[in-house]
Amino acid sequence: MSFTEVDDLIRVDHNALEAGDNCLFLREYKANAGYEGETNSLIWNLKKKPSERTTKGGWHHKGRAINQVSRELAGALNPEWLDHATLVPIPGSKAVDHPDYDDRMEQICRGIRPNLDVRGLVKQTSSTEASHAAGDGNRASVEELLANYQLDETLTDPAPSGIGIFDDVLTVGRHFRAMHTILSQRFPGVPITGIFIARTIHPNPFEDIDLPDWT
Repeated sequence: MSFTEVDDLIRVDHNALEAGDNCLFLREYKANAGYEGETNSLIWNLKKKPSERTTKGGWHHKGRAINQVSRELAGALNPEWLDHATLVPIPGSKAVDHPDYDDRMEQICRGIRPNLDVRGLVKQTSSTEASHAAGDGNRASVEELLANYQLDETLTDPAPSGIGIFDDVLTVGRHFRAMHTILSQRFPGVPITGIFIARTIHPNPFEDIDLPDWT
């Protein structure tokens, strides 16, 4: 499995991204398709809430999904880049003191290879609704995310020479853009790459409809 770059043709589907943003993804996640297909099942298992550990079955699938993604990233990432990069997981929707606080992206990063520079440089100060659960009109804006993000200055030394921002799904791109903003302000000139397990695609609702031949 190898990465696909978010180029100009793809970037229009993720309209919070800017032209200079460097983002990569491994898979494609179908919007509004539930557990349909391998990628959707993988993502939904990753997103299982900690509070579901004792209330719902299938919690073990989350751990398996975390391990699978770590292996896939290890196989796709350039080992030489990993030697010097700082891996920064995008924080989940819940603050550290919330029962559903989930550090799955940090676990994934640490599982890629031993002794990597993994830092939770950005914290979320208050809990919000998860993006996949919020309607499109209720998702936080970049400005709202920035107001809720806080840089952990205790983790900034030594300064990174290259940063990888890691998240599970690229949808609009607001979380990446907010993370990029706060990190590039603190570490000006340091190259930043967004690395995603999957990007969201919206299947054509008319693809299964036989249209009459008007020609």
